Amino acid sequence: MKKTIFCAIALSFCAIAQAQTDITPDVLQALRGGYAATPTDRALRNALNNNSIGQMAVNQENAQRTDTHFSVEVKNTGISDQQSSGRCWLFTGTNVLRNRAMRRLGIKDFFFSQVYLFFYDQLEKSNLFLQGIIDTRKEAIDSQTVTWLFQHPLSDGGTYTGVADLVAKYGLVPQDVMPETYSSNKTSEFSGHLKRKLREAGILLREKAQAGASERELQEMKVEQLKTVYRMLVMAYGVPPTTFTWAPKSEGKPLTEAKKYTPQEFYREVCSGEEDLYADYVMLMNDPSRPYDQVYEIDYDRHVYEGHNWKYVNLDIEELKPMAIKSLQDSAQMYFSCDVGKFLNRSTGMLDIQGYDYESLLGTTFGMTKRQRIQTFDSGSTHAMTLMAVDLDAQGKPVKWKVENSWGAESGMKGYLIMTDKWFDEYMFRVVVNRKYCTPKVLRLLEKKAVKLPAWDPMFAEEE
Repeated sequence: MKKTIFCAIALSFCAIAQAQTDITPDVLQALRGGYAATPTDRALRNALNNNSIGQMAVNQENAQRTDTHFSVEVKNTGISDQQSSGRCWLFTGTNVLRNRAMRRLGIKDFFFSQVYLFFYDQLEKSNLFLQGIIDTRKEAIDSQTVTWLFQHPLSDGGTYTGVADLVAKYGLVPQDVMPETYSSNKTSEFSGHLKRKLREAGILLREKAQAGASERELQEMKVEQLKTVYRMLVMAYGVPPTTFTWAPKSEGKPLTEAKKYTPQEFYREVCSGEEDLYADYVMLMNDPSRPYDQVYEIDYDRHVYEGHNWKYVNLDIEELKPMAIKSLQDSAQMYFSCDVGKFLNRSTGMLDIQGYDYESLLGTTFGMTKRQRIQTFDSGSTHAMTLMAVDLDAQGKPVKWKVENSWGAESGMKGYLIMTDKWFDEYMFRVVVNRKYCTPKVLRLLEKKAVKLPAWDPMFAEEE
């Protein structure tokens, strides 16, 4: 009898559990209780049906005149515009160098050519992909590495290490020596064609390898494929100069006699290029989803095959801030990246988690921590900018930060964004500082062997 009763109860529980795996009529009826259809609910529904959620969520209680005073600020002039491209990493990197070049040249109006470096970035990434296909030719085409390569043959996004490796190899040229083109400002259309060509080339390399081709034959085939890539890049972005003649100008007038340069000579002269943009700089990360005080490296996260994978030191946010502040106090701007889309008021240029009240508007809560947001792909580093200012209180603690963006002068606060320190804590991910501003602890950590993570790791993201 007891056994019969127990079995009946067990079957009942099984039936309930099974029923709740689907949205049955009974479950749907229960779900309908989540919307009470009160006058307030109906008013909000009508408003949301006809307006942007972001506009309606603006927190009026937090609305106030933006405080634009910063106790520590590295001044600069001119705002760049990456337009419809994912080259924020490149604009940010060259903008940091631009500030240094303007001081050295004694001018206030100057930009490096982003399309010059981008041309070589796309050429080098094409080689990285094709060489990756050769290196993995013995793996199955559906292996995780080969699958990832064919999914990501090329991108216009990147990181600081790409800037460092490309500048070291190819130098820099002024913007007027190699100006932007339609395709460089709007990269997606041409990039789609180039990706298709690379995938085709990759398949042909694998077929040639499977037919018994030697390493030398595969390399010769790759070079022929890269000739096609080079021609396509020239058609879209122009011919990158190997030498040029240039003089700094003020109000359109040359300040010195024009001089002939190679791109590498120009970089060394105008940026005091004795330093190593890779070896002399450290990328600091705040990723609470991984242990702190550890060095990490992302495989295949580089722009040049023989270059450097993205390597970073993971730190608690409060350990990271003093090094950034020390840099700014010494008039050194920094490469900086974050999850820029979160709580951004595009009209005012403010990044403030108190600026929007989505919870009251939508009648729920959003309680994930930074760690949980990373683990669930809800947040990650999406955009690079130039960190240029911090406002400190009487105790020397940061209140807010300022960045130079690359979305044009009409965006945000005349091209700049201001973030509260609380927003910085939650959505800042990377900052690149010179070794001389690093703590002894960080320098010791850099001596450790990096933990290598796969290219598909959740924190792999190229800033766009």
